[in-house]
Amino acid sequence: MATATPPPSTRTPRAAALRRACHSLTVRADRPVDAVRAARRLQDAAALRLWTLRLPVDSQDPAGRARVRAEAERPVRPDDGAPRAVLIEYADGLADLVLVAARSLVPLKTLERLAALVLDGAEGAGEPAPVPTGRTLPAGRVPRTDRPGPEWGLGTPARAGRFGTVPVAFEADGDDDALLLAAVSLTLARYGAQPEVTVAVQDADSADGFRPLAVTVDEDDTVAAHLQRCRVPRGTASADDPAVAVVLTPARPGAHYRPFLAPPAPLTLHFVRQQDGSYTGTCWYDEGAVAPAIGEMFAARVERAARQLAVLPGDGPLAGVGLLDADEALDVLRLGGLGTTHHGTGSGSSGTIHGRIAETARSRPDAVAVTDGQQELTYRQLDERAERMAAGLTALGVEAGTGRVGVCLERDATLVVTLLAVLKAGCAYVPMDSRYPDERLRNTTTDAGVGVVIGDPGQFPRIDGVRVVTPAELMESGAPGEREDREESADDGLAAYVIYTSGSTGRPKGVVVPHRNVTALVEATAPDFGLGPDDVWTLFHSTAFDFSVWEIWGALLTGGRLVVVPYWVTRAPDEFHELLAGQRVTVLSQTPSAFAQLVEADRQSASAAGPAGPAGSVAPAALGALRLVVFGGEPLDVTMLAQWLTRHSHTRCRLVNMFGITETTVHVTAQTVTPSDVIARSRSVGRALPGWSVSVRDQRGRVLPPGASGEIYVGGAGVADRYLGRPELTAERFVVDALTGERVYRSGDRGRLAPDGRLDHLGRLDNQVKVRGHRIELDEIRSVLLAEPTVGGAAVVLRQDTPGDAASTRIHAYVVLTDGGTEKDAYEAARRVLPDYMMPATFTAIPAIPLTINGKVDTARLPEPGARQAVAQPSPTSTVPEAAEAAEAAGGGDGGELGAQLLELWSGLLGVDVRPEDNFFELGGNSLLVVRLLSEMKSRGLPKVTMRQFYSNSTASKFIDLVDGLG
Repeated sequence: MATATPPPSTRTPRAAALRRACHSLTVRADRPVDAVRAARRLQDAAALRLWTLRLPVDSQDPAGRARVRAEAERPVRPDDGAPRAVLIEYADGLADLVLVAARSLVPLKTLERLAALVLDGAEGAGEPAPVPTGRTLPAGRVPRTDRPGPEWGLGTPARAGRFGTVPVAFEADGDDDALLLAAVSLTLARYGAQPEVTVAVQDADSADGFRPLAVTVDEDDTVAAHLQRCRVPRGTASADDPAVAVVLTPARPGAHYRPFLAPPAPLTLHFVRQQDGSYTGTCWYDEGAVAPAIGEMFAARVERAARQLAVLPGDGPLAGVGLLDADEALDVLRLGGLGTTHHGTGSGSSGTIHGRIAETARSRPDAVAVTDGQQELTYRQLDERAERMAAGLTALGVEAGTGRVGVCLERDATLVVTLLAVLKAGCAYVPMDSRYPDERLRNTTTDAGVGVVIGDPGQFPRIDGVRVVTPAELMESGAPGEREDREESADDGLAAYVIYTSGSTGRPKGVVVPHRNVTALVEATAPDFGLGPDDVWTLFHSTAFDFSVWEIWGALLTGGRLVVVPYWVTRAPDEFHELLAGQRVTVLSQTPSAFAQLVEADRQSASAAGPAGPAGSVAPAALGALRLVVFGGEPLDVTMLAQWLTRHSHTRCRLVNMFGITETTVHVTAQTVTPSDVIARSRSVGRALPGWSVSVRDQRGRVLPPGASGEIYVGGAGVADRYLGRPELTAERFVVDALTGERVYRSGDRGRLAPDGRLDHLGRLDNQVKVRGHRIELDEIRSVLLAEPTVGGAAVVLRQDTPGDAASTRIHAYVVLTDGGTEKDAYEAARRVLPDYMMPATFTAIPAIPLTINGKVDTARLPEPGARQAVAQPSPTSTVPEAAEAAEAAGGGDGGELGAQLLELWSGLLGVDVRPEDNFFELGGNSLLVVRLLSEMKSRGLPKVTMRQFYSNSTASKFIDLVDGLG
């Protein structure tokens, strides 16, 4: 366990720095000491005063040891470099001498000679070296107090200067310290998920400073080779302040040497080699950089690694060293949620999604289930219409139990009826967005083995062997009551849906998710979130995005009301804000990118409504019903919530950040975001949901301790069945945990587990990215480009022009063209296959793809994207000469002035000179920038343009004509 922290007086940054600059030597006198004669000898030989303290306790009393420790850890005065000598006498006649001095002024050998002078009369000790007095402690020799700690330390900055210690002890063979450094470097490599580590090493007998030991930890190499690389470094000391330091000292019988009175690095390991070959050590950490639980765990891992290195054969692989034994690994898994269960609905409830909704239709038939602004359906109407449509599917010969049905419809109440009908027919729905390119729709339909697609026959591409029917046709062919005597399957293991995600090979992969996963998700969240019949939810996202699974079935499985948001309203934050207020929505699900737009619309609404009350006291009336906002789909930068929290109290409207993956059924963890999290810039995504589990593992699948970063593995109720038709990929990503025997999913996400079981999400390990909630494999885009005959090479990168601004996040493509190909050819090839959210913002032709020495794309050597010169962001009152000239060419008079103003706005947002013939989206525009443009037009008093109007007039000249006509 960690020792008590020093007294408060030692916790200031200056006091901590002084303690780092000092060292101390405590020596037990082996016979009674004449204090008067000892003081005289010290004064005569070194001009130092001997302070004497008599304690009324024996030398073994804990109170006496505590006083010695306090004296040994108290630094000398900064304005006087003279050492301090204190003789502590006990009631049993023994005594301890405590000497404290500045390391840079008084070396250890001088302290040893002073001790001999006081206790032994300097017999055989030699004369002490001259001792400096009256010298100010050199400020340049005091270690910095703002040193960054290890990334995995998870310390609390407010606790900087509070120190904890953990004992470390083990036996070793040999006469050097390589074993210790080998154990430390291996442990650091596992914690940091990087083979290259640097440890600052100092021999405490020398005052020369720390020397860096740089080691590449190759786990495929042998134990002996690793030990050889970890010899104590020699040579020039480093001037850098270390994050992790190792201090080595030999044992001194009857004495205790403290090389520093406070750790010289955020994490310091001090090892003392005993005469019998064993080591006693202390892991010393600053709580500002390293959390106590992390410090204790790290020390135990070093100790375990050293014990194994000491006994393993030298020709054995270094990978054979484990940081955790089986029991310890299981403890970490339980910390991540292993063994938790969700709250079931009881044995009397159906196990399927449609079965449970049918139960609600029987118990609350007249409660409103779905509304889309045009029609309103009760639970009874929803169930009856879905039943009839299911009968129509059965009449078409769709096979229950194994069949898959494509659904490609606009967002309205009929869409929800259709999804439920597919489930009632005993099939899995395969959602497709009607705005996807024809080629992508064909690929999805063919890969899923879909024979029937419910959609618009006039819009959906023709595919041999695939029948496209409308919902109305199914309703007509499904006779009322036809399925009344038909026994529905209650098997919750049947597939409910297959959602396609981006694939690195250029081939999207279908994720098969059964009913039980969806019902488990709702059961795991409903109690904590208070989900129930009084809630009003929104269906904001495309059904081809798995966030919709949570929105649709989360609402209907808890008896709530689902408001289907029309597509164009989802693209217009002000209209969406009005819908939320008008429908009195209580539960809202958003990607952070979408919510950022809503925050701005809410601010404008609040400003238009007039002055509000005290910040955070009462929610504005417009969104007064909203009580829960769930974030998902992409990482959340909590700082973006600061503006929202000034108008909405977090006690009235709960904000929940949820991490999840399509392959683990939408959500895995949940973290309620508070103002303190915003201030701390927390990256936590919370603890695993009941019934789910998370763990962090290294490249070999070994469980890592809290703090260490690695790949996030997910287990439990949400793990999907498989990738459809991809057995090799399924075997690679859905694996059996050797510790538990359970299936877990390798997410490809990087994270770390905190000591309290919360998960920090740290990004991706591979080439996958999230853009405005969409999961994208950059390699898929590259594969599509390489399929174009005139593209001989391609690279795809993601860049954010303005840090923290989601609207400036763009995908850029670089192509090596052959056979007279053009950038336009590459663009057209991508447009035929990729949906809008995957389309690169720019296509830049380059002579060759730059590579690193390892043969990977050297992104740092790629040129700036795009062919045109970027222009500076104009101020609201400035004009862009090029824009004005272009507008004048398109027309004159008032129209010319309007054109100049609009081209100026476009140019400022897109960062290029915009010409009348340019298309907003071909220049890198996106939906977030459209919102920003329309908002800026509103602030300038220009005519209001809807999102639908903009998308239909996205060429600059057409847009200018549109605005001119509206004005």
